[in-house]
Parts: sequence; C-alpha cells; structure tokens
Amino acid sequence: MAEYEPIIGMEVHVELQTRSKMFCSCEVAFGGEPNTRCCPVCLGLPGSLPVINERAVEYMARAALALNCTIPPQCIFHRKNYYYPDLPKNYQISQYDFPLGVNGWVEILAGGKPKRIAIRRVHMEEDTGKLLHVAGNRSYVDYNRSGVPLMEIVTQNPPPEGLDQIESAEEAREYLQRLRQILLYLGVSDVKMEEGSMRCEPNVSVRLKGHSEFGVKTEIKNLNSFRSVYLGIDYEIKRQIRILEQNGEVVQETRRWDDERGVTVPMRSKEFEQEYRYFPDPDLVPLKFTEEWIEKLRSELPELPMAKLKRFMSDYGLAQADAEVLIDSPELAEFYDTCAASYKDPKTVANWLTTELLRLLNASGKKLNETRLTPAHVCGLLELVDAGTINRNTAKAVFEEMFNTGKSAAEIVRQKGLEQVSDEAAIESVVNRVLEANPNEVKRYRAGEVKLLSWFVGQVMRETKGKANPATVNKLLREKLES
Repeated sequence: MAEYEPIIGMEVHVELQTRSKMFCSCEVAFGGEPNTRCCPVCLGLPGSLPVINERAVEYMARAALALNCTIPPQCIFHRKNYYYPDLPKNYQISQYDFPLGVNGWVEILAGGKPKRIAIRRVHMEEDTGKLLHVAGNRSYVDYNRSGVPLMEIVTQNPPPEGLDQIESAEEAREYLQRLRQILLYLGVSDVKMEEGSMRCEPNVSVRLKGHSEFGVKTEIKNLNSFRSVYLGIDYEIKRQIRILEQNGEVVQETRRWDDERGVTVPMRSKEFEQEYRYFPDPDLVPLKFTEEWIEKLRSELPELPMAKLKRFMSDYGLAQADAEVLIDSPELAEFYDTCAASYKDPKTVANWLTTELLRLLNASGKKLNETRLTPAHVCGLLELVDAGTINRNTAKAVFEEMFNTGKSAAEIVRQKGLEQVSDEAAIESVVNRVLEANPNEVKRYRAGEVKLLSWFVGQVMRETKGKANPATVNKLLREKLES
C-alpha cells in the first residue's frame, strides 16, 4: 500500500490589543451593539483617508522580533482586491511582497524533541467585518470589527535549511499553542480564540512519501480552538488520502470544520494569488525602520515562554510537565519565579501552585491578578509547615483562606488557633482513647489487616481537629498496635 505524508502550512490571524483601529480612531473592543464602532474610514466611504496606527506597527514589530524574523528597512501596504459583503471597500489593506517581518521560526517540542518551525512572513493588515446569519437566507453585517489591526503569521513550506515544517495535526496544535504563549507574553494581543482574536487557517495537502512535488492543497477556514485545529487537520489528511487511494482528484478549495459532524465541508473554490490583483495602496506611504528603533524593541522583549520553560527545568529542577503548567501564563510564571527565588525548595512551591492554587483559580473563575494572594503569602505558609507550626492538611485550609481573604498564613493560624500539636504526651492520650474505643479494629489490625492504620490515623486527626503532628501520630499508633 502506498504511503503518504502531509504538508501542513499555517496561516494565523491575530487581532492586536490596541485602543483604536489600524487606520482610524474607532475603538477596538469585543461585542457590543452592531455598527456602533465604525466611521467613514473603516467603512471605506468616498473621500476618507486612512492613517497608520503607530502602536499597531510597534506591536507587530515586537511580535516579528520575538518570532526570530528579520525586519527589512522598509515595508509597504497593498490593496488586496476581492468582493465579500463584510468587506466594505471591496479591498483589504494588507501587505504583499514587502511585509514587516520575514524568515523567522518558532520552537516547538515534538514528542519532547525541539523543532524550529519556519515562518515565511509576518505582515500587517486590517480585519474584515462580521456576517451574522439569521433565519432563512438573510444575513446582517456588523462592521464593528472592520479595520481592527490584524497580524498574519504564515509558515514556510518547504523550510530553509536548518529549519523544520509541521508534519502532523499534533505538531500543528503544538505550534499554535507556542505561538499563543509568545503573543500573550508580549502583551500585543489577548489571543482569546473563543472571541476570534486569534484564528487559524491551515493549508493541508498530501503526497506520496519520498516525492518532492506538493499535492493539491485545501484551506480550512477560521478555526478558533486548539481542538478544532487538531481534529480539522487530522480529518483533512485522512480525507485526501482516501480520495487519492480511490484514484480521485483533490480539489483546491476552501473548507470549514463542522464540529457537530466531525468533518470538513466545502465553502467555495480557493482563490489563486493573481486573482487578488495586489497593488501598492496609493493613500499610505511606505514605512521605514531604523536599526536603532529595531534594536530598541529587541532589547525590550521579555523572557519568552520556551526560554522560561528551559530555565525552570534547569535552574529549579522541575519536570517538563510541571514547568509547562507554570509557564502557561506570564502572571503564573512570574508568581512562581518570585516564590522559587525566595523559598528553599522550588519543587515544593511548584507542587503547591500546580495543585492548590490552580484548583482555587478554576473553582473561583478568577485570574491570578484578580486575587489578593502574593508570593510572600505562599512562602510564609511553607515556612510554617517546615517549622512544624502546622501540618500539610491544615496548610491546605490556610492556603484557601489566604486566597479568599488576603491575610497572611501566620495571621490565620494565630486567629483560628491552628498551631500543630507536637507534644507527644498529648497525642499519646488521644491515641490511647481511640484504641480503647475501637477494640474490634485493633484485633483486625493485629490479625494482619494493616491497611487499618490509615483509618486509625484519621480517627486521631479528627479528635485533634487535624492539628496533631501526623508523623508522631503514625509512630505512636505503630508502637501500640504492634506491641
């Protein structure tokens, strides 16, 4: 049987987190009353002239540098001509042969091994409006999104020497996750896929393994979740292989992902590049960048997620799985970094944050920066555990109290009288009472049912309201049950 391999290209559109649109002063925001954030410029009315948003250019340049791109000394805006109801000018201001960033890469971990996925270009453009389909054959158009600053990031196939291409649906998902992390760390976009501020359009083709010629590609339009990217690409690879194995022909077209049916379905035939009739926009001057400006932006880049992942693993001795969780958001990574630098055991800090903190954040629906918890709170709590002032079970309750109130661990322990009981004589009297009250269980333990030890421990901890030193409890129980 013939063996096929996929060729996967990724076009990712990212809305920038600026206050105003790409070429006018209309506000950028999600949702709201339709057609209330638009003006003659973003509606393309006669006589209106666009003005370039400087902050949007800066954001895109920061992103291009973080994606290891070269920023040429000059870039030009073009008009990309096509008709669609949500495009009021009948053209989109975009970039063609002189984009803002070229020849970059994003590092991913494919099966735990690093790969550098080649990026061909990062270019600036404006977003389109939005069609709202209603009952029957009617559609309404909301132009609030029209003109929002949009960055498009395009991978390169085949990649240049020394770089890689995406070779599976799993790698495509990993690439998108890494890309999202980078943009989140830069602060250039909120990358909320569910709100459309990050959208992915994979191009998929297959060919016989070992052949160099590309197969016919299809584009899957506007995927807005990691799950749909994985499922859509995986399905499309299998669909195309099935067609070729049946001696059919793959048609170049745009398809969409039908999540309910778990299939891609045709939308329209795919346009060819020539059909867009690109030409330089006569209303916009070329942008020129100095080396000083580029190097200033480069020097201001934060530590990026992959570098932070590697540092957490090497400096703090974390397993990759724990480090991945901690770098998922810049706020959590910074919180952990501060704790780990202040407390003697970074692994213990990681355990508490990846279990207790994330559990409380998920339950409350809050973001970390919306809580009153600080790294000093966490370190103070762990120091109380180390000193034997409280045990781990009590510490979990104190952690939740700190999360909810913003009080320090020491204050909560003092106010609620939660200090651990470590006095052996006091604990021994409780152990004696528990054993005397449960003679049948004592007999069962001594007859070989040793798993009852944990039950006895629980009884003692209940009697002491969780304040007894667990190590002392275990020691005394073993001594008395085995004597």
